[in-house]
Amino acid sequence: MNRHLLETDQIHCYSQEGLRISCGGTGQDASNEKKINQDVNGRFQVWDHVVEDRLAAVTWSRDANPAEFPLTWQEALQFVADMRARKVYGYGNWRLPTRRLLFSLISHQNLNPALPNGHPFENIFTGYYWSADTCRRLSDQAWYVHLGGGRIHRGMQHGSYMVWPVAAKHVEPADPDRFVAYDCCVHDFRTGLTWSRDADRPGGRSTWQVALSTVQALNAEKPGGYQDWRLPNIRELESLVDLESHSPALPAGHPFVNVQDAYWSSTTSVYEPRYAWTVYSQDGIVGVGFKPHADFYVWPVRNG
Repeated sequence: MNRHLLETDQIHCYSQEGLRISCGGTGQDASNEKKINQDVNGRFQVWDHVVEDRLAAVTWSRDANPAEFPLTWQEALQFVADMRARKVYGYGNWRLPTRRLLFSLISHQNLNPALPNGHPFENIFTGYYWSADTCRRLSDQAWYVHLGGGRIHRGMQHGSYMVWPVAAKHVEPADPDRFVAYDCCVHDFRTGLTWSRDADRPGGRSTWQVALSTVQALNAEKPGGYQDWRLPNIRELESLVDLESHSPALPAGHPFVNVQDAYWSSTTSVYEPRYAWTVYSQDGIVGVGFKPHADFYVWPVRNG
């Protein structure tokens, strides 16, 4: 996985009440050092009707709505199959994007559409788009991503959503040696992140502000000898999701213990800043939680 895709473009910090505040010492997503620009310089290259995505190593249709109307999931699969057969724009490998590929386009700073500053795409519908992935637990449902705000949910395949084709040979490889566990920690070789092996540390549900403060206080204990633990951003948290599994939707044979049903991220939802992004572990839904409510758990992470 390209490490840059684990960063969000969120540049502001927000209070639990949804007010913009200084980022210093908050532990929020925007307070962490980022290595990419907040715009799309260097990521996208336009070639007439297609856009090369250099970070994700795929090519998108520049027209983000070539079907023009919502389609069922099966109709969407047939639509991209027809594009392959006709070699539209010279490409014979069009398909529906995976959930993770579609999510890789999402901005966590912009809305309607939730796409990066200066993106080159056209004809964007600020609603739901189908992915190629089905829900493991509920096989009659497939995953979709909301281009207005960034939410990821599952819907009945007979529902009707938009189609954004991608041309790619991209397949996320199976990686049986992805994780190595030691003492209190688990290193993820795919992302380069190190997670708390205990997925409920220090334990119990909390509000968002308590979650941020709890991880900062955890550094005084130096778990694993480290003092740079933090609450993960929403991309980092989502990177643990394995759509081939459910209850929890984590890679088979993972070494984590005390996995809970839902987790806070450090990323605020700019759609409504009183909410923060969350991941539900049963299937891997990416949603939001109301910051003042103690509804979600804490799963610390660190770099390297």
